Order: sequence, then structure tokens, then C-alpha cells
Amino acid sequence: MSSRNTSSGTPRRRSRLPFIFLLLATVAGALGAAGWFVGPRLESVAPQVVITPEGEAVGQAPLQVQVSDGGTGLRSVTVTLSQGDTEHKIAADELVQPLRAKTYTVALAKVPGIKEGPAVLKVAARDAALWRGNQTVVERRLTLDLTPPTLQLVADDRYVNFGGVGVLVYKTSADTVRTGVQFGTRFFPGFAGQVRGHPDHWLVLFAHAYDVPADARPKLVAADAAGNSRELAVRYELKNVNYRKSTLPLSERFVRDKVAPLLADATLRQGAPRDVFVAVNRGLRKDNEEKIAALTRQAAPPMLWRSAFVQLSNSKVEANFADERTYTWNGEPIDTAYHLGYDLSVTKAYPLEAANAGTVVFAGDLGIYGGTVIIDHGLGLFTLYSHLSAIEVQVGATLAKKQILGKTGQTGLAAGDHLHYGVYLSGVAVLPVEWWDAQWLEDNLAPKLEGRAGEEVGAAPAKSKAQRKVGGKKRR
Repeated sequence: MSSRNTSSGTPRRRSRLPFIFLLLATVAGALGAAGWFVGPRLESVAPQVVITPEGEAVGQAPLQVQVSDGGTGLRSVTVTLSQGDTEHKIAADELVQPLRAKTYTVALAKVPGIKEGPAVLKVAARDAALWRGNQTVVERRLTLDLTPPTLQLVADDRYVNFGGVGVLVYKTSADTVRTGVQFGTRFFPGFAGQVRGHPDHWLVLFAHAYDVPADARPKLVAADAAGNSRELAVRYELKNVNYRKSTLPLSERFVRDKVAPLLADATLRQGAPRDVFVAVNRGLRKDNEEKIAALTRQAAPPMLWRSAFVQLSNSKVEANFADERTYTWNGEPIDTAYHLGYDLSVTKAYPLEAANAGTVVFAGDLGIYGGTVIIDHGLGLFTLYSHLSAIEVQVGATLAKKQILGKTGQTGLAAGDHLHYGVYLSGVAVLPVEWWDAQWLEDNLAPKLEGRAGEEVGAAPAKSKAQRKVGGKKRR
């Protein structure tokens, strides 16, 4: 006879808790998966639209329309241009696969039937969020100007020295906002109101720099607020100027006493002598020359001088402009550099004179150049005075020709007491001797400033001091 264990007197029931937990976990997982899938598609951040360049005036140059969405991505984009009662469709995209970003190049000048005058550019972008998506609509009111400025050359130079300066006089239409000479990546701005009796004429000084190929030529340009531009080729015969090449051996003493102290990094100062020199000659020199270029690109418009520049009195030229120097260590070439000025020597701590009237734009220490003064003479022309032992002028001072600036010295990388004298035009080092040469100024600059044609036009001028005074090996 069988028996049951019935201590409680009732049958045992199986617990339902595990089933409930499993059900809840399943539901939670489903909700989580749904949230993971649907949540991002419920985002409420609308697409972004950026139109460049900014400004109301638009010309022949295209606009860039950048549309982006960092959430679900772009689903549709339309770009239209309205002018009066006419709407021009520029773009209309329905994207099967949403995109994070899309860029449109909008050449309004090529839209059929477009006219100059007011218009409205409209960009509508919608993302791929659920329901109808988020939408952004951007409208920009524009003024279409498709006509470039006029540009007429009045006077030019038949001859320009290699490394020297040319002068042009020209006219542009009143809508011009930027004009001058473009020479590769370098720009030489034009100045209005400088030609006597011709307030509508522009004057520009430009350089065929020492480091530019002999067969390269610049362009005279004029641009309006809408970005339309017109160009004229600048033609001239390039007259050869002889520049020297020299080899300079370095000594351990020179590197230790003159070069190493210029390095701000104490660790670099402890390096091998050749490494110390290269660090200064490449790194610090580059920094210093970039600062000079930046300072000498910020020119005062008016011409502040009226006659030839003067060489430091009683001085002797010890080193020429654009000398290509090769530095050697134990007979081995380790680096090169161009010498962008003249080295002028007299006696120690000789009183230093301003080469012409102008305004001081820099006075202080300048790395390899040591104590330095830079003077703005107007029209983009500057003079630089370096290695000074004393500076007696301040930034902003207005100077007369031959006014004392300080005293010569041997600061910076100077091995002995002398003046490093440089001339810069709109950030570019140029041949200094032209500006000492009264005949060169009379032949090339004076006629244009006075609104008359120079007698030298149409015939080769006599060999000027600019050709007579520089010598050495022929330029490559």
C-alpha cells in the first residue's frame, strides 16, 4: 500500500515567477531594440545649410552650397533661384540612401535666362527622420552683377631689372574694390590718387623678384565686390642683373657665440654645432622673414618721400643683395640662404640715418637680424636697418630723410659691426640700389607720378647705377 508525503495537507504548485521574468525580459529587449532602431529616426535636429562666399553681390564666380545632417542623414535637397516671376531650378535630389553631407557648386552666371539685378537663392533640405523628417529652408537675397570692371593700361615700363621694380599707371571702373599686380602668389596693390592731375588713375609698383624665373610675367588685375575680375598681361624686357654666389665656412666659435644664443630652446642650443646652425638658419630665419614680409605688406597709401634714397654716409658695400650663400662645416655644405640686402660698413657704432622720409613700423629685436628698424615710405615701399647696437626711435614716429635711427652694431648673426640694409615692396625684398639712383627714379617713377610719358619710352635707357653697381657671377 503506497503512501504520500502530505505534511501540509495540500498538493505542491509550480512557481510562475521564472515565466514572468522571462516575459518581462523579452518585452524589455523588444522595446530596447525598437528604441535602438526607431530612436535615432525620431531625432529633431534639422539639416544645416551653409552658402559661401557670404555677401549680397554675386558675380561670375560660382557659389558653394554645403548641406549636412549629422543625425539620420539627408533625404532630399532642392536649390532654386527666383528672379521676378521666374523660378530657375538649380538642383532637386531625392536620395534613396541618406547622405551625411552634399555640396553643390552653383554657377548662377550660367543659368539660362538669368539677368543682372536682384534675385533670391532658396535652399530646402529635409532629413530622413520618421514621419515627415526635419526640414531647413534658407533664403538669401542676392544682387547679380555679371560684368567685370573695365581695365585700361595708361603707362608701363619697357624694361625691368631682375630683382627690381616696375611701375604701371592704369584706369579702372568705379566698381573696382581690389586692384594691382598679381605675380604668382604675390600681390602688389595699386594706389589711387597718386598721379598728378588724374584722380581717376591708379599707380602700382611691382617686383620681378630675385627668386622668380626670368620668363615669368605678372598680370594687372581689377576685381569688383561681386568677385568679377579682369586681367591684362604685363609685358616688359627683363634686364639681367648679376648676383653673386659665395661660400662661407662656419667656425665652432661663431656657432657657439653668435648662433646658439639665438635659440630659445635650451636643448637645441646643446646640439652639435652644425645642427644648431641649421636650426637657426632654417627655422629662425624663416620666422623672421615671415614677420618682415607681414610688416611690409601693410603699407600706407600716400607716397611719403620725394627724392632719391640715400646710402649710409661714408659707408662701403661689403655684401650685395640676393647673394646666394652656401654655408659649410669642415668643408661640407650644410645649408644655403639668400642675403636679402646690402651690408654697409663704416666704423663701430656709427650713427645710422634714415634713407628717406617715412613712418617707423618696427623697432626692436628681430632674431637673426638683431636690433632692427623698419620704415614705411608709402606705396608699399619699406626700408629695413638691422644688426643695430642702439635704437633711438619708436614705432609710430614720423621721420625726415637722414634723421638718426640709432647706431650700427653686430647684433643677431652679424660677425662684425655693420648695417644690414634692405628694401621691401609689398612684402618682397627688392634691389636696393635702384632707390639710391636718382636717374632710375627720374626715368621710371617721376614721369608716371606727374602724368607724363617718360622720354625713355620706346628706346633702351642708358645703363643705370642699378646695373653698374652690382656684380659677380651671372644669375642662373
